[in-house]
Order: sequence, then structure tokens, then C-alpha cells
Amino acid sequence: MTRIPEKDRDMMEQAIYLPMVLVVLNRDLSVVENSPFKLKKPYLELIEQTMKAVQKELAQVKIYLKKNQLKVEEVKRDDAFTMFLFLYKGYEEYHNYFNPRIRNKVQDLMIHYLFKRFMPTLETIEKESG
Repeated sequence: MTRIPEKDRDMMEQAIYLPMVLVVLNRDLSVVENSPFKLKKPYLELIEQTMKAVQKELAQVKIYLKKNQLKVEEVKRDDAFTMFLFLYKGYEEYHNYFNPRIRNKVQDLMIHYLFKRFMPTLETIEKESG
């Protein structure tokens, strides 16, 4: 049983996932730069702007963690799992994450940052129409 409240745990998980999103986007940026695309600039700008948005969010997560005395450290990794140490206000908890779950979460975040963040929410549509 975890002592960490859901909001704090979510922020700690963001500190795991967002750097991974940046690693993937950085690799993709290199691939596009070295690709035979005729017009690279739109792709490069999309990736660069997405990276800026992720970096901004990660900076906010780091501020939150520091302010609330929270830390996350990768402890161990193998083919199937990655273990993280969550330090929560003096308490230590070890959490094992299934690597495919991490990959899927990073993929979901990439979809969000590349596309979904630009889509109007249902709430916004209702306010504008009504």
C-alpha cells in the first residue's frame, strides 16, 4: 500500500515519462534532419515546438517535486521491468513498472503533445456554442 497521494504520485510519474518523451523526440528530430524529405522545415518545427512544450511541463513538474520534497530515482532495469525509488517526505517506496506499460504511456503522451493538445475540448466547444 502506498502512502503517496494520487496527485503527488502522478507528478512523480510525469518526472519519469516526460524525459523519455524528450529522448524520443530528440531522436526523431535527428532522423528528420538526416532524411530525404523535400521539405523538412514543417516537421522539424513541429518536433521542436513539441519539445518546448514538454520541457515547459517538465520544468513545472520539477518545481512541484522540489517544493513538496518529492524525488524519483531509477534503481534497476531489466528486459521486462524498471524499478524506481520514490522518496516522499522522508518515506521510501519502490515501484516496479512493466516496460511495455512505460512505452505505451510515453506513446500516449507523444500523441497528446503532438496533436491532442491542439484539439478543442468538449467544454470549450460548449462554451463557444452556447
